[in-house]
Parts: sequence; structure tokens; C-alpha cells
Amino acid sequence: MFSRSHCTAFPSSNIRHVLKTISPRCSSSHLRSFHFRSKGSVIPHTSIKIFREISELRAWRRKQLLDYRTVGLVPTMGALHEGHLSLIRMAAAENHRIVVSVYLNPTQFGVHEDLDSYPKTWEKDCSMLKDLDKELAEDGSNLGGIAAVFAPTTDTMYPSGRPDQEVNGKGSFVTITPVGEVLEGASRPTFFRGVATVCMKLFNIVMPEKVYFGQKDVQQTVVIKKMVKDFCMKTEVVVGDTQRAPDGLALSSRNVYLGTRRRKVSTLLSKILKVAEIGYLREHRLRDELLGPAEELARLLLMEQHQLPPEERVNFEIDYISLADPETMQELDEVDETKGAIISGAVKMLPVEHPQPGEDLGLSDGPPVRLIDNIILKPVKS
Repeated sequence: MFSRSHCTAFPSSNIRHVLKTISPRCSSSHLRSFHFRSKGSVIPHTSIKIFREISELRAWRRKQLLDYRTVGLVPTMGALHEGHLSLIRMAAAENHRIVVSVYLNPTQFGVHEDLDSYPKTWEKDCSMLKDLDKELAEDGSNLGGIAAVFAPTTDTMYPSGRPDQEVNGKGSFVTITPVGEVLEGASRPTFFRGVATVCMKLFNIVMPEKVYFGQKDVQQTVVIKKMVKDFCMKTEVVVGDTQRAPDGLALSSRNVYLGTRRRKVSTLLSKILKVAEIGYLREHRLRDELLGPAEELARLLLMEQHQLPPEERVNFEIDYISLADPETMQELDEVDETKGAIISGAVKMLPVEHPQPGEDLGLSDGPPVRLIDNIILKPVKS
């Protein structure tokens, strides 16, 4: 339980200051008379509120502040999987109230990317959150549970109109450079602009004490940490471990595009990165020593596929294999043992060649799928 002694860290003057930051119209009389009335709906058979309007969520958020309840945010685009659930579990262990945002953000998709076909599984997502909240309630070690889902419309998130998805598109954007311009940013030039913009909006709306992201999108975590630091935001960015299938494939909402044939080959990227990690564990530190064997394995795996008949073959393209600084994502010639490094890669799984009758091609008939993955090389010296 949250006892009165815990409240000494939140003087009433500080509460009034924060509330005035949220809404300048909050005076002392407003504080005394404030009562929260939820206008939103809930996930059936749960107490999890569904907010679609910013004003309603902010009213709820003020109530949590008055009640000395901390709030953690888990941003998602829906199509939830175990990776998302693991982040919610982390948040529940550290916060009184968890907000899960479910918003398919158009500005982080390029013009020719998969915005229209991206999986939309609202009913399934709600069912998963319902089951997880029950699990959290039964585990007495958690500080809190899932309190709300924020599922706004694009008109709500972009009140001046949805910005253009073109590289030189007009609109109100947050850009984090140069870290957002390399690797994923080079291949998807509007991606981190869209991610930083929507995260800035979500952080301003929810005002979480902590926000949770997965390591699979490691460059994204670096971008968000830099945004929080550079814009002096009072939010802690927490990064959870990459969740994987039993065969090593990093979990992703886009894996549903793969289908049976490509799914069998989709672990190639994790295998390639593992080779580089093994080199680091064997005390290799130079770029060529670490990435050379990984790139050679990539060539062998591609050659192996090219030798198969078309009805069995899986075609893929390696976008990059990177050895980068963990704070800037700039390429390294040698790993600093006091800082470590990030090995990351991206591969494009091409549509199935010569599909067979009745073959499972994946969601939307198996469009190209971009897979990303990474391994953190931890410092070995202080």
C-alpha cells in the first residue's frame, strides 16, 4: 500500500506548480474542488479505461498526481505481441498506473511503406491487455497495473492536419540529428522524424514519470533518449530486453507478413549478428575482426538460397551490418572497451518467388518485410 509517509516527496506547492504546467487555469480553488469524472469507455470486464480525447486523459492524469500515483507509458502502434507485454510487466513493477498508447502513427511511414497494410488488431489487443491485467493483479509483487489505453485518432494527434509523408513534407516535426540520419534513418529518412514527433506529443499528453521501449528498435531508443535530454524533459526512458521466438527471431508486429517459407529463413539476421558477438567475446575489438566473419556468413546464406529451386527459394537483401557507438550510432573502427558498442543489422525479405498453390504467404499476400535486430556489446572495463 502507498502510505502517508511516502507523500513527503510531493509538497502541495509542487503539485500546484505541475498542475499549472498541465493547465494554467488550475488554481487553489480548482485543486480543492477537483473531482475526476470519466467520460470514456472501458475494456469489457476490466477497469481499464479507454481514452480517445486528450482532455479526458489529462483530467485523469491530474487525478493521479493529486493521489500521488506515478504513471508509466508504453507506446505502441497496436498489433501487440509478447515484446509489448514484457514492457508492460516492467512498467507495472515500477509504477502505480500504466498507460498503453495504441496509435498507428502515419508520419513515421514513408510514402511507399506499409501504412495501409500494417496489422490492425484492436479486439485482440484489448483481449491481451485484459488477460495481462488479470495476471498483474494476481502477482502481488507489482506496484500497479494497466489503468488506461490511449487510442486517439490522427485528427486528435495532428490538430493542424496530418503532415506530408514526403521527405521534404511540411508540418510541425521534431528532428533529432545526426543520430536519426544514419542506419535506419538513412534507409527510411522520415522514420525518426515521425517517431520523435509522435513521442514528443505522447509525452506531453500523458506526462509519464517513465516510458518504456524495447531494445529491438535500439536506434529508436537512442533517438528518444537524446530527445528527452536535449529538450529537458522530466521523463525517464527505460529499455527492455528484446523478446525472441524460440528459434531466435526478434518479435515484431511485422512478422505476420512473412508466411511459412520466409519465416523459416528469417533467423538469418540474428545468426549473422551472433557471429560478430562471438568475436567480441573472444576479445576481438577491430571492425574487420568483428564484421568480417558476419559479412561472410551473410554471403554464404544468400548463396545457399540462390542454389535452391525457385519454388523453395527465399530472396533477401542485406541493407546494413553495423558496428556503432552506443550513444551516437556512428560507425566504429574499434570498440572502446569502456563504452562497448552496438552491433545491428537490417535485412529486406523479398516477396516469395514462384508461390505454390495454397502456400501461406503471410498477411497481405506477403509484401517485402524489413527485419531489424541488434546485440549490445557490453563494456568490459570501467
